[in-house]
Amino acid sequence: MELSELRKAVEEVEVVDGHAHNIVSLDSNFAFIQAFSEAYGDALTFAPNTLCFKRNLRDIAELYGIELSLQGVEEYRRVSGIQSICSTCFKAARINAILIDNGLKLDKKHDIEWHKSFAPIVGRILRIQRLAEEILDEDLPDGSSWTVDSFTKAFISNNTVTVAGEIFGLKSIAAYHSGLEINTNVTKQDAEEGLRQVLIAGKPVRIANKNLIDYIFLQSLEVAQSYDLPMQIHTGFGDKDLDMRLSNPLLLRAVLEDKRFSKSRIVLLHASYPFSREASYLASVYSQANILELNGLVYLDFGLAIPKLSVHGMISSLKELLELAPINKVMFSTDGYAFPETFYLGAKKSREIVFSVLRDACIDGDLSIPEAVEAAKDILARNATHFYKISSANNVVSSVNNVVSSHSKLPQKLNGDLDIDASLVRILWVDGSGQHRCRAIPKKRLNEIVAKNGVGLAFAVMGFPSYMDGPADGSGLTAVGETRLMPDLSTIRRIPWNKQDEMVLADMYVKPGEAWEYCPRDALRRVSKILKDEFDLEMNAGFENEFILLKSITREGKKEWVPFDSSLYCCSSAFDAASPVLREVAAALQSLGISVEQLHAEAAKGQFELVLKYTICTKAADNLVYTREVVRAIARKHGLLATFIPKYALDDLGSGSHVHLSLWRNGQNVFMASDRSSKHGISTVGKEFMAGILHHLPSILAFIAPLPNSYDRLQPNTWSGAYLFWGNENKEAPLRASSPPGTPNGLVSNFEIKSFDGSANPYLGLAAILAAGIDGLRRHLPLPEPVDTNPNPEVLQRLPASLSESLDALHKDDFFKQFIGDKLLTAIKAIRKAEIDHYTKHKDAYKQLIHRI
Repeated sequence: MELSELRKAVEEVEVVDGHAHNIVSLDSNFAFIQAFSEAYGDALTFAPNTLCFKRNLRDIAELYGIELSLQGVEEYRRVSGIQSICSTCFKAARINAILIDNGLKLDKKHDIEWHKSFAPIVGRILRIQRLAEEILDEDLPDGSSWTVDSFTKAFISNNTVTVAGEIFGLKSIAAYHSGLEINTNVTKQDAEEGLRQVLIAGKPVRIANKNLIDYIFLQSLEVAQSYDLPMQIHTGFGDKDLDMRLSNPLLLRAVLEDKRFSKSRIVLLHASYPFSREASYLASVYSQANILELNGLVYLDFGLAIPKLSVHGMISSLKELLELAPINKVMFSTDGYAFPETFYLGAKKSREIVFSVLRDACIDGDLSIPEAVEAAKDILARNATHFYKISSANNVVSSVNNVVSSHSKLPQKLNGDLDIDASLVRILWVDGSGQHRCRAIPKKRLNEIVAKNGVGLAFAVMGFPSYMDGPADGSGLTAVGETRLMPDLSTIRRIPWNKQDEMVLADMYVKPGEAWEYCPRDALRRVSKILKDEFDLEMNAGFENEFILLKSITREGKKEWVPFDSSLYCCSSAFDAASPVLREVAAALQSLGISVEQLHAEAAKGQFELVLKYTICTKAADNLVYTREVVRAIARKHGLLATFIPKYALDDLGSGSHVHLSLWRNGQNVFMASDRSSKHGISTVGKEFMAGILHHLPSILAFIAPLPNSYDRLQPNTWSGAYLFWGNENKEAPLRASSPPGTPNGLVSNFEIKSFDGSANPYLGLAAILAAGIDGLRRHLPLPEPVDTNPNPEVLQRLPASLSESLDALHKDDFFKQFIGDKLLTAIKAIRKAEIDHYTKHKDAYKQLIHRI
């Protein structure tokens, strides 16, 4: 029997992880040994003697290419850093979507937003018991005591149930506290007495009263049903405080037969082990009243059972689930928690076990090979995609506007037959002059060849200036040689304005696994790694994008592009006029997983600003590239031209791409001082980092203001930063210390670099900024006193007033070579020289930049 087709399907499908938990910092007190065994407390002493531990430790050591020992793995983790090991584990696991229950108490856990660096789709599952305890830990505004009525009102209100944004489902851990035999007739009086007993026990509240637990469960099931959200229920084995006798899913019969919940969608977690046969029975028997419905009432999830059982146990458990349950009701998850290794192990062993079980089904005659291939795709990805409605315009609860809204905020990366709709994939990169470029290939070719081998691209392309498709003299890049554009599949997104196609960002490789030294994305990653390795720091970045909307007119028989309108700063009429474009832009960005914080009209004619939420700098650069693509495409769709040109009209204000920066360690903002004892509210590392950037700013401008036109914007009294200084909330400062609403009084949360503009390659710009900051940290550079008045040109040094001056500064600043690389730096300098020569000779040539930037 030829099984290669089945093996290929199992290995290549990008899995959807329907149930997981947060990853913790490296210095968390949560014991790493728990990544390898379902052991707790004193049982950890015996964990190394379990089959699970020995197998999983061997798998991790093999992944990392190190000696087979727990100490060796722990040392590798310490040296590599959390970002590196997460990248390794998630890349190897090929996880496309993760739904995180962040209600698990873990020391120093990262928030959900942090996890978006490692998977295209990251959503939230709301643990109802944790939510209830958080509510009861708070005092009522009027000082009264909680009652069942006041608690219920707080619990089911949108503002509460939807804390922290959109959710994909609810989850109950009633099995841990009082068991699964839910009393569907629990009275309000019983719940009131249970609440009274819970409150008497004091804070922090721990809900252990069965009547109150049952009441909360039923209330939650009603909420889930009303919003068409699934309910995950812990069943079977788990933490040591669980009574296994009370975690048998058959105890849920009263709930499943209650007509009030006939439209509920329930998923039983952990294969209900050791009650896997019982779970299979429930999934086969309990369906919605309408037998034509595709979604049954009870679904099954085998996370935790795989990979925490023996190989025999994992295989037998999955086989038992499939004895009666329909294949389209069985779903993969990792139950990953605390450590990225648990996600990798869950995905790795699930692929192996699914293949083994389906192979046996083919041998036994239960399935044909083609049927087994489809079953593998269903179990590992498609069932969860449908069940949690990850890909469709489905209804979820939104805490932003307290209405039912769509999961469109998250990127759409589908598997199997759902991919057929996307016929072409655009492979995007940004060249040395900041131009966005792409190659489009058929999706089938991406899957079969390009994902592994890349697409060839002439070396010369990275040496192109903005005005022509030919390498700049002296760039070192010629027609000889090819790099490979390797799609970074973690960035693949459905194109919002052309949903039959997709787009993906590319890295540049000499050969698979070896980055090309001219690759901008790799440059930023390399410098970020230096910051992490030397100082255990990460830089977050958030961009403010200014752009101008232009409309086409015919004047004296010639087509011209002119500003969309002539309104003033934050003018509501300008926003109204542009709202069809702006609304679609915001929705498109949300569909890509990019958070928009603000949109408003800016001061120049036809100008608008779009503010993105901060994130780790490598992802912020990716988001900026996609944002520019979205703005230009949506404007074009509406018959307009959107341009990020630094200075569209020489007699009007320019457009910047101001970037806000902060430093983080283990999930904490360490740019901000820990208390008000700091003179300027900035920590020591923050001041040194900022001092390094201020010191090198004249040469950094060659990266972040890379065109002669950029310097038409960087003029005094235009809030763009023309002099070399920093200030507290000083809009004329090129480096502005910022204390946005919510920052403790007297402290500074981040600083803004105003010189960055929309013509810059964001990877190179952030790499140069980061390198300068590292220099400040290494040399402990002092930060001078701020200037909190309008800058005095007689006292302050003028920043470069032209690209020529900035390029001169860069030539003198040799330290960038060790960060950016000699060859890439040589190419950048050559491109800038070519820009200077061309635009000096052709004074009006900058006007063509509206079609390129």
